[in-house]
Amino acid sequence: MAKIFFEDVVKPTVFSKTKISFNLSALYDKLWEYAIFSLAATGAIIIVLIFVFIFMKAWPVFQASGLKVITTSNFEEQIRHAYFAPLDEQLWEFGLLSLIVGSLTTALGALFIAVPAGVGTAVIICEMSSGLLKRFLEAATRLLAAIPSVIYGLVGLMVVIPLISDRLLNVELQIKYLEYFQLNGYSMLAGIIVLSFMIVPLVIALSVDAINAVPRKYREASLALGITKWRTIIKVVIPAAKSGILAGVILAAGRGIGEAIALSMVSGASANMPSLRHGFVFFLTPVLPLASAIINKSQAISVPSIEAALFSCGVILLVICAFLSISTRIVESAVRRRQGLD
Repeated sequence: MAKIFFEDVVKPTVFSKTKISFNLSALYDKLWEYAIFSLAATGAIIIVLIFVFIFMKAWPVFQASGLKVITTSNFEEQIRHAYFAPLDEQLWEFGLLSLIVGSLTTALGALFIAVPAGVGTAVIICEMSSGLLKRFLEAATRLLAAIPSVIYGLVGLMVVIPLISDRLLNVELQIKYLEYFQLNGYSMLAGIIVLSFMIVPLVIALSVDAINAVPRKYREASLALGITKWRTIIKVVIPAAKSGILAGVILAAGRGIGEAIALSMVSGASANMPSLRHGFVFFLTPVLPLASAIINKSQAISVPSIEAALFSCGVILLVICAFLSISTRIVESAVRRRQGLD
């Protein structure tokens, strides 16, 4: 009788508890799934709204200037005229070419320094260091990447600017180029140096992650064939980590183009158009990158046309950074397909 009771009552009860527990677990997972999806959708909607808001604010300048907004450069004078213009005669035509060139040349110059230094340092950390030293170098790199940009700008003011002024400038050179701009150390070169120090920790950190992700069997197979360690690094490890390294370089480029505070402190804050005809003085030209222009001219944002001009700088920055972000995905996918990983 007790056996019949156990089979007919106890077993169904245990089964029912298991089923209820399973249903609660599935419901819990579904709730988390919907919550994460809702947060992702909310973030995407916010990003779209930011794009729409900035485009709407900048539309009067794009409508009045057309393609001239990216093909002409007279930003400083246009800002000055717009600031002193009557409210009923606002000037909506602006040319941002000098700002775009200042952003691109500064970022590309910084990448020219940061990429070899960053990838080389990552190789040393991953392949030539071990144990406590490796962990210390990785932690120090991430600490450098977390330093606020204003600190780098302050170091640039105290070290880089005086160094350029004392070693590369003289009175004769300053007088020669006085009709174009004032040479005082605040220049594209100073921006390149400061920006390269800012983005090299990012290149190192992402390259370290990419190199560490390379399977150990790749190295062991290469060394087993009698290939030297350095040749293994150059011919096996780095090509295998290429997708991650390229993604890191593109993300560092986006960081460089979007940097505002440090560059506004050292690059000269003057919307000059650098010219290769000036030779090495090309790098000594004071420039005003797009992000720095938003900071430096923000005191005049109460004027509607200047507000629209600064928002147009933001639009161009958003387009460039979105292009770089999409390029990161495309390059990474292309490299992985070529390597047969996808």
